[in-house]
Amino acid sequence: MKEGKSRKRKRGRGQQKPQESLQPKHSTKHKKNTQQHKNHAPQSSASSKPPKSSSSSNSSSFLDKMRARLAGGHFRMINEKLYTSTGKEALEYFKEDPELFNMYHTGYQEQMTHWPELPVNIIIKWLKDRSSSLIVADFGCGDARLAKNVKNKVFSIDLVSKDPSVIACDMSNTPLDSSSVDVAVFCLSLMGTNYANFLQEAYRVLKPSGWLLIAEVKSRFDPNNGGADPNKFSKAVCEMGFTSELKDFSNKMFVLLYFKKKEKQSSKGKEIEWPELKPCIYKRR
Repeated sequence: MKEGKSRKRKRGRGQQKPQESLQPKHSTKHKKNTQQHKNHAPQSSASSKPPKSSSSSNSSSFLDKMRARLAGGHFRMINEKLYTSTGKEALEYFKEDPELFNMYHTGYQEQMTHWPELPVNIIIKWLKDRSSSLIVADFGCGDARLAKNVKNKVFSIDLVSKDPSVIACDMSNTPLDSSSVDVAVFCLSLMGTNYANFLQEAYRVLKPSGWLLIAEVKSRFDPNNGGADPNKFSKAVCEMGFTSELKDFSNKMFVLLYFKKKEKQSSKGKEIEWPELKPCIYKRR
């Protein structure tokens, strides 16, 4: 019995040796180290996360976008209000809350960044090509860019004055003297439902042979898309006491109309039929 047990033990020992030779200790360690190295490499690359500041940056970007959308919404609301009210109503509107004027012009400036060329710059060039002694009335001056870029004396007129040089008033009833200016400018500012009264005021303050310059969004003078017929508009202006000197439709965004006040005032005839100028409603971007 002891011999049998001894033999069994010897066989057991003999069986263990081949197993140990197949799995040497250094090989096992090598595999473990290799496996750890492999596992470690992806973890190292995966752990290279963006810095925490990126999340705050994304949050800030989101808030900026939301503010821009809200500002855009306010601009469109005010813009529509101005197109669908009289000059007097618009004046009262801004008197109640002057901050609305700032909102409007901030939105307006943002819209203008999408235009390849601004009509005010063309008018500035037109004035620079002429005598600086010409006196100008800028109806709906906004930030008074025209006055800031020419040597002429400019009466800057708008509904709200954020600058001491700007006259705040209803554009159909300005404090300017009759026959006191050489050039009257309406640059994207024929917005009220009573725009004809604005032009009548421009006629009053202009000297004989004085210039009337009108820049307007092109769609407002596109009869194929609900806009006014530019010929009917020009006819109405001429019946007021002007002659049409030039119509410039070369720009894809706006039109430029140039008129001169007649030397002699025409006798009052039939009532002028003014075409409706459709509101310029900006789309959401």
